[in-house]
Amino acid sequence: MTESKRKTVGRPAGNGKAASGHSQSLVRGLNILEGLAAAPGGLALSDIAQIVGLAPSTTHRLLQALHQQGFIAQDAEMGVWHIDAKTFRVGNAFLEARDFVATARPFLHQLTAETEETANLGIRDQGMAVFLAQSESPQMMRMITRLGSRAPLHASGVGKALLAWLPRDEVERILHTRGLDKVTPNTLDTPSRLRDALGEIRRQGYACDREEHAVGLNCVAATLHDENGLPLAAISVSGPAARIPEARLADLGGLVSRAAREITARLGGRLPGAQD
Repeated sequence: MTESKRKTVGRPAGNGKAASGHSQSLVRGLNILEGLAAAPGGLALSDIAQIVGLAPSTTHRLLQALHQQGFIAQDAEMGVWHIDAKTFRVGNAFLEARDFVATARPFLHQLTAETEETANLGIRDQGMAVFLAQSESPQMMRMITRLGSRAPLHASGVGKALLAWLPRDEVERILHTRGLDKVTPNTLDTPSRLRDALGEIRRQGYACDREEHAVGLNCVAATLHDENGLPLAAISVSGPAARIPEARLADLGGLVSRAAREITARLGGRLPGAQD
């Protein structure tokens, strides 16, 4: 009896063929996730089947299984599949392990020391900018953002810095989903104005928010890039327009963009090539 038990310890339940089949399905499902992760704008069933080398019927069954578990979703209008919230949470665990917030925090403090204005760090989540860290200005009148608060990507310095370096199809998908609501009279509320602004951000290396998110508040932001050159996060300096007038934006842009480049290098990221 003892020998029999010893032989079965650690042995998976069920027969070997079933276990092998489950492993194969798992590998195929992971391959699908990798393919979708590389296509921010989403992929059609036929494209996914070609990527993973499976029949469309088999691919569809795997897509349905991933969809039921919350890892992927399908755009009802366009019919394409894309990464969903649960996959983001799993991937976000890697970002937490990388701890880019801790890496950036000394640079935020340094920016505040140099400018006497509030410095922020934010990421993109579900088509919005989310603020994760802040170094407050010592000034009595200062910009304070509650950590975890959100701002529209098109109407914030951090948001535009993140949008500027996303693939064009991903930008179009976000605009289609979120729209361009006018937050203040200065908000860029047409696709053509926003596209022009994103091109300027790529050329000069930083984004400016000229009272586009809050009247009386100006902001300058720059992007932190991951190892693929894609936007990982963005940092910014914000303050009252009276202390950050138009004449000061370029100087602050130089400081913020330099800090962003240094953080990117610390994280093992790389700067992308300029785009038109």
